[in-house]
Amino acid sequence: MKTSFSFGIEAEFQLINATTFAPLWYEETPFEKLNSILENISLEGIRPLDGLELEPPHKINMPYIVEGYHLPDLDWHSKDMLPKGIEVRTPVCSSVAETTEQFKILFSRLRAELKKNDLLPLSLSHHLKATAFSGPQNKRRHDYWQWAMEVMVTYGPDFNVGLPDAIWQKIDFTDLMDKFYYYGPAMTCFSLASPIRAEQEWQIRGEKGKSVRTYRRSIIAPPIEIHPQENNRLEFKLFDAPATILEYEAYFALLLTVILTKELTGRASRATFIYDMGQVAIKGLHHQESFARANEIMHWLPPVQKEFEINKKAYQILMERMESKTHPSDEMIQLYLKDKTEFFNRRTHLT
Repeated sequence: MKTSFSFGIEAEFQLINATTFAPLWYEETPFEKLNSILENISLEGIRPLDGLELEPPHKINMPYIVEGYHLPDLDWHSKDMLPKGIEVRTPVCSSVAETTEQFKILFSRLRAELKKNDLLPLSLSHHLKATAFSGPQNKRRHDYWQWAMEVMVTYGPDFNVGLPDAIWQKIDFTDLMDKFYYYGPAMTCFSLASPIRAEQEWQIRGEKGKSVRTYRRSIIAPPIEIHPQENNRLEFKLFDAPATILEYEAYFALLLTVILTKELTGRASRATFIYDMGQVAIKGLHHQESFARANEIMHWLPPVQKEFEINKKAYQILMERMESKTHPSDEMIQLYLKDKTEFFNRRTHLT
């Protein structure tokens, strides 16, 4: 019987040249080269890898994987890959603090090993240069194939929360999905950090957008994937790529608040979710409905932050963004247009 919560992070990073900051993609970063770099990283002090599955064409199970477009054999088994970047995935942890600490160690080792090869990991949710990808069919289902091509130019973190049996068994999962259809766009507002497309400021219909990743994914990506056979795991895909460890803690706090707070009674349909995600990708917290829902979440967040011993500074980050109606993308685009060297320095470290 599972009696406690568990946590994990899976975060994708695109790659850039460490000297010139030039964006790289599958043409410049073959799978074998990247995989050999990952296999060379020490795992000393890292928790056991229970819960992390070996993903072909990798041969060794690691907390690092090359992420990209799988090329299958005639039986649809992955035999090769066109890399879009690298994913860091923590082992299963017992607290948010332990999860983020493990993630910080894993990322710092990845960065150091990549830099030896004149590469750097960039925490940015849409590829700097590439805007589209087309590849041979690599999934039996047509919609899975279309999705595999779409995500070749987007990057982001997945947040995993494993629930105790006593909570899991009482959940109505249709209702939980409707709850995240309602509150998910508001949660996403806090993270919007993808204002660049094709090395220029992303604009749509004359407006400056805040997250091209959120806009592209809104029509197809679900807010949650439910994995009942994997320690009651819920996998959340709402957020843009953070640049600090505190942001990871803050987003865990948002998720736990919405999962556990019965007083959050709002519910919505998938169609409404898609519409609202498109709106927040452009307007963020200036989208009136999402701002009101963000305020509702923040009202119930402090006791959850206290119960799970989440850093108070993470809560302060969220409050500052809501009160000022600002987003990471606002500062990012100003810095990118003014000082690209400083932009890349900030987005290739996790402070």
